[in-house]
Amino acid sequence: MSKILDGFRDFIMRGNVIDLAVGIVIGGAFSAVITSVVDGLITPIVAMIFGQPDLTQVMTFTINEAVFSIGLILDALFKFVTIAAAIYFLIVLPMNHLAERRAAKEEKAEEEPTGPTEVELLQQIRDELAKRQ
Repeated sequence: MSKILDGFRDFIMRGNVIDLAVGIVIGGAFSAVITSVVDGLITPIVAMIFGQPDLTQVMTFTINEAVFSIGLILDALFKFVTIAAAIYFLIVLPMNHLAERRAAKEEKAEEEPTGPTEVELLQQIRDELAKRQ
């Protein structure tokens, strides 16, 4: 039984599981912010263009008492695209830029001459001593 609990503890303590949990929590909070921006600002503007109180009422029709709503699909799609764009432009793009800068800095550090190694120094000393004798 303790082997199972140890395995579970090791699984939970892995960095990628913790990163995933943090990402989900942050994503949920960020999604709420984006949804409120969409619901409070963008959806009313789009609905104003279509002349409906909100986007979910756009292109709604009934056939044999079944209600179809294209606007509901458009609303979900619009929120998804808005959230994806916000995450890309506010999180992914800056992080990629930072990663590129870090990689360029590491490449520059690798390109700089580091001087002779310890073995090379010892060989040079040996050669100099051999010349003197």
